[in-house]
Amino acid sequence: MATVDVEVRAGFVNLQKYCVFSLILLNYILVIGSENGVSASNTALKVKGVAISKLSFYNPDIDFTCLDGSRSIPFHHVNDDYCDCMDGTDEPGTSACANGQFYCVNAGYRPEYIFSSRVNDGICDCCDGSDESSGLANCSNTCNEMGKVMREEAERLRKLQQEGYQLYIDYQKQGLESKQQNQLKLQELQSQKQGLQDAKNEAEKIKNEAETPETEAKEKFDKEWEVLKAEKDAERETKKTEDSFKELDTNEDGEISVQEMQQHSEFDSNSDGEVSVDEVKEYFEDKESINFDVYKGKIWESIKHMYKKPQAEKPKEEELPKDEEDEDEDQEEGKDENAEEPDEDQKPDYDEETKKLIEVADQARDTFKQAEDKLNEHNRQMSDIQTTLALDMGANNEFYPLKGECYEFTDREYTYKICPFERASQAPKAGGHETNLGTWGTWSGPENNKYSQMKFEHGTGCWNGPERSATVNIHCGLTNELYSASEPSRCEYLFDFRTPALCNSQGTGKTSGHDEL
Repeated sequence: MATVDVEVRAGFVNLQKYCVFSLILLNYILVIGSENGVSASNTALKVKGVAISKLSFYNPDIDFTCLDGSRSIPFHHVNDDYCDCMDGTDEPGTSACANGQFYCVNAGYRPEYIFSSRVNDGICDCCDGSDESSGLANCSNTCNEMGKVMREEAERLRKLQQEGYQLYIDYQKQGLESKQQNQLKLQELQSQKQGLQDAKNEAEKIKNEAETPETEAKEKFDKEWEVLKAEKDAERETKKTEDSFKELDTNEDGEISVQEMQQHSEFDSNSDGEVSVDEVKEYFEDKESINFDVYKGKIWESIKHMYKKPQAEKPKEEELPKDEEDEDEDQEEGKDENAEEPDEDQKPDYDEETKKLIEVADQARDTFKQAEDKLNEHNRQMSDIQTTLALDMGANNEFYPLKGECYEFTDREYTYKICPFERASQAPKAGGHETNLGTWGTWSGPENNKYSQMKFEHGTGCWNGPERSATVNIHCGLTNELYSASEPSRCEYLFDFRTPALCNSQGTGKTSGHDEL
């Protein structure tokens, strides 16, 4: 149905072109005929600067009424080089009225209006030279040459339109096929989703069931280890307390005296270079000496952060017996430098039963992760297709082939890139960081041709300025090509892009303005 609509519109456009050409030809015949005295109104055609469509208002047999209806004047006041009408319509062939318009017949080219102020100003504005009759300028009639160029350009555009239109039809077909494929793929994915969701739910159930005994076994093992570790810590602390007491009790009488404490410089709390009796008694709570039962309580707690174990003196090398030296060397040679000392505080491996439970739980977790990843990827594919289907790809899906493609243009400084329906960017030609000029926003062409312009918005913000944005003007072309880039306003970029996707009834062959026939 879409193809039929396109063909109907194409036929309508061709009919319009035929009508326009026929009217131009008729105008040409009338003008040539008037010059040879064949016109039905020779008198009217003698009114200089008046278009054929308005000759009926200029009847020399009656008074002339200004076209704005403001007043009437004798007909001989028309083109008398004096402006009588407010709208300037009484002086179409002179420069008397600043707001008047002079009609150039331009036989062989295209007719046009110029401001009456340009009449007889010494400059040839009409290609037939009809605006310069005073002799100030010697105007040659260039209408035929210009008409030839115009017709050649029209023929070029016609061929471009014809070839581009065939590509446009192909783009429509590609777009429709892609859209239908996406719709079918989405239906397929939707039908598969529940199965993937069920597989994930089942894997999650098995994972939870496997993790319950695993967690219980690990918690039991960890608690037992914490108890064992606490016991080991207590044993080490007790041994450290006993060892420190023995090291401080130098006379081995079962008590530590003030004098024995004074032999340890680390207890010099005021840092005056000696350990005083008062300093020791402060630790001893005013006692002269303490036994182990007193020491292992508060006293050890208060001094253990200061206490330093005496360093054992090593015998001089010459004093070591030969056999002991050899034994030490043998021990050093047999020691593995990379071997790590066992850490008594490091938690040991789990027991075999717990390891088996962990292995089962790990397998269940892997299975669940795979099912979850598969479902997430499935949902991502569905989301991508739904996003694509929601995009406006043209009235007949003709812009579908541009989706997922990127096009570049390089000038003296930058390489510009547009990816339709995604983003626009700019990067230094010599290499460097790419700047985001905006993400896909909307079609922004005029109401009767909205697909002639793309808008990219919310790009990287300029320094002390607005967010960057880009507008892409789209033209009919036989290839997809980004062929110009500029920055007409700060942080606002303008691109020109040609594509067969716009070679439709609205894409080319249109002329600006209006030609009077």
